[in-house]
Amino acid sequence: MDLSKIDLLHTRNIGICAHIDAGKTTCTERILYYTGKSYKMGEVHEGTATMDFLQEEQERGITIQSAATTCPWERNGELYQINLIDTPGHVDFTIEVERSMRVLDGAVAVFDGKEGVEAQSETVWRQADRYGVPLLCFINKMDKIGANWEFSFGTIRERLGANPIAMQIPIGSGHELEGIVDLLTMKAYYYDEGELGAKVEEREIPDSVKELAMLHRSEMIEQACNYDDALMEKVINDEEPTSEELRLAIRKGCISKQCNPTFTGSALKNIGVQRLIDGIIDFLPAPVEVEPVQGTDPKDPDIKLTRPHSKDAPFSALVFKVVGDIHGDLTYMRIYSGSVKKGERILNPVNGKREILSRMFEMHAKDRAPLDEASAGSIIAAVGLKNSFTGDTLCDQDQPIVLERMTFPDPVISMSIEPATADDKRKLGDALVAIRREDPSFRSEYNDETGQTIIAGMGELHLEIIKNKLTRDMKINVEVGKPRVSYREAITKSVDNVRGKFVKQTGGRGQFGDVTINIRPYSAEEAEADGLKFDDSIAFESKVVGGNVPKEYVPSVEAGIRNTCKSGVLAGFPLINVKAELVDGSYHPVDSSQIAFEQAARLAINEATSKAGITLLEPIMKVVITTPEEYFGGVTGDISSRRGMIISQEERANVRLITCEVPLSEMFGYTTVLRSLSQGRATSSMEPLKYAPLPPSMVKDVVEAN
Repeated sequence: MDLSKIDLLHTRNIGICAHIDAGKTTCTERILYYTGKSYKMGEVHEGTATMDFLQEEQERGITIQSAATTCPWERNGELYQINLIDTPGHVDFTIEVERSMRVLDGAVAVFDGKEGVEAQSETVWRQADRYGVPLLCFINKMDKIGANWEFSFGTIRERLGANPIAMQIPIGSGHELEGIVDLLTMKAYYYDEGELGAKVEEREIPDSVKELAMLHRSEMIEQACNYDDALMEKVINDEEPTSEELRLAIRKGCISKQCNPTFTGSALKNIGVQRLIDGIIDFLPAPVEVEPVQGTDPKDPDIKLTRPHSKDAPFSALVFKVVGDIHGDLTYMRIYSGSVKKGERILNPVNGKREILSRMFEMHAKDRAPLDEASAGSIIAAVGLKNSFTGDTLCDQDQPIVLERMTFPDPVISMSIEPATADDKRKLGDALVAIRREDPSFRSEYNDETGQTIIAGMGELHLEIIKNKLTRDMKINVEVGKPRVSYREAITKSVDNVRGKFVKQTGGRGQFGDVTINIRPYSAEEAEADGLKFDDSIAFESKVVGGNVPKEYVPSVEAGIRNTCKSGVLAGFPLINVKAELVDGSYHPVDSSQIAFEQAARLAINEATSKAGITLLEPIMKVVITTPEEYFGGVTGDISSRRGMIISQEERANVRLITCEVPLSEMFGYTTVLRSLSQGRATSSMEPLKYAPLPPSMVKDVVEAN
């Protein structure tokens, strides 16, 4: 299919998202089959799903990275193009959902017909809300034992605070699921399992569900009237609305994010998927039906710019994913405006670099079809971009614009990683840079204090996948362990007039340095007010008068103090939040040197800190927990047991947001504990906040351990 020939009104950019195991990938496989994009249905449980093509995905039966494809669909004699992204459900890979939502115009939220709204359902719903993405609902797995359509439908309203409109109801459930009732046409549709659901039979609504169908149709009409005044007037005059009038009214409501048309069926049993594809066309917006994309002028961020979703506008696109490839990085982008040709030179206004699109592809999971040209509304991948990464804008060289960047959550868990050999160490550095480029939720850094490489991610599974990638795919032998918490040292009181004297006589010229210093606890705010440099949380000021310490030796005194503080005096952790004042000293006209004064300063600061009293400071994290109301008590009790302090609570719709401050040392493994406390429904984010004194009873243990 030639992307450049499809009208924008006939294009849909959508994602499939849900809690883990709700059936997203199975649903996607059916869409690919019925649209003719693939000729055989892949199955997740058999490891043959088209969209789960990574070895880890096939072995675990879960989606780890989002996969994009493009498929055609004929509706009422007109050809449509659906650009589809299948996203992961596991909370550790929430970044994949985040960046997909940023570039989509609509999405389908899939729910388990037995479980209804689950933990990650709430997370992806909030992500879609944040990016203003209209949502359809699909209550899947109605063939599952214990499936309850009315319960699941109710949880969409209760747990998500959403406004679902039933477009269909199931005929039966569990083993007795036979088909669906379409509430627009008021007809029953039965699916022939022998024909893989491709053969659909239309019948009258069976008596067993007629009453329920009438009830939900009247609710549908009532809600549709809210989005169309002409329809409301017709209903008030007791006229029966046509199915087309209802469809258009509900479409308005869905695109304006006031309602969520809700479909049902069983993707595994091939029931209801074709009607869902029709729903995607009927209710989700084309690119031209969403607001023009917003951006800023790269030279002046205060100047706001927009780009209409038009092939005739200046070219603009957003990079939302980078995947390492043997032929060069594959850069995924959503084109918002204009068009671009293979080999064309474009601008990355974020870093000012010019890029060449060597080759462009329409993606189908891991397969690719070459393109000569792509235009507004397209989701493509390109090879040849050297300096453009996730969140970057690409645009016309003569009319630059910077589109809004994506926000990525901070990692919540970290651990050390040690290469086995020198060769592994060399390869590890390059590998971590490559993974960081692909996955913005992954962090890695070398800790000079501990000599460890620390990797950080969204959870244990995330880091396990990273480790497997390093060992299995990149053939690097590494051991993963626990990181050591990086504490800090601080003085507890001020001390004045402490002398440090360094004298060394070894025949011939000797060494002589003599300094007197004051030290006191100090803060960044005080340093700013006094106009002093506060590098590494240390301030230094010379108050020497009369030349007792020549000016050329003062920098050496400062270097001696700073270097001593950096290496610590109690347990090898950096000493911070201190001000040192050089107040007096003496020198020898022959034996004094820069080295001698640096050593004298070291002696003075060691003596002064021992008199001032040293304590340890521990890193405190700001933790924000989102939990359903019923788990609030258990979650707050657990935070208290971790020496945490709750700062604020906020009620939002049907969840509580708890903001608290907790020591980092108490937070290892917290994600797993939180999931078990809340049956997987609570989520948390964590970021460094400050350093605070470690309780005296714990200082001795930490010092001895180090």
